[in-house]
Amino acid sequence: MKRIVALFSGEGTNLANLIKKIHHKHALITCAITNNPNAAGIAKARAAGIPVEICDHTEYESREAYDAALVEMIRECDPDLVVLCGFMRILTPVFTSQIRSINLHPSLLPAFKGARAIERSFESDEKVCGVSVHWVTDELDGGEIIVQRSFTKSKDETLESFTAKIRSIEHEILPLGIMSLLKDS
Repeated sequence: MKRIVALFSGEGTNLANLIKKIHHKHALITCAITNNPNAAGIAKARAAGIPVEICDHTEYESREAYDAALVEMIRECDPDLVVLCGFMRILTPVFTSQIRSINLHPSLLPAFKGARAIERSFESDEKVCGVSVHWVTDELDGGEIIVQRSFTKSKDETLESFTAKIRSIEHEILPLGIMSLLKDS
């Protein structure tokens, strides 16, 4: 089975979804790595028997130093693919030039790159919104698109209902993107 390393920073809802839909079925999540020692996703990974590594970014003097440590941690796992699923770090070329990875982003890229994508998309005049899975490159949220899925924002949409639609699509397309890539590799 192909091996995945998952990177996350918070609740771990996309990690939990990958555990449910992919782990031991289509691939093995051999390690989950977080930059946040208080991330709720830690418990989700451990409950599934997945080893967790904490690489706290606050313990490093620069983004490059952090990324170098992260690269070493990932290399020890020897994954076929690294999946950023809610990993809230801007990665430097120290990482992007050495690690083959994909990212989940809650907008139809190239629109709304970076932080607060859900809120900015919701507040925009865009009628069609959605989610992207893309390759990670040196350009923030600028890598080649692997898969996207869209929906039409309704007139009576609230931020809560909009966010729920985004999360539902994330839970559909991230596993699909991973399975497609692993099948082709």
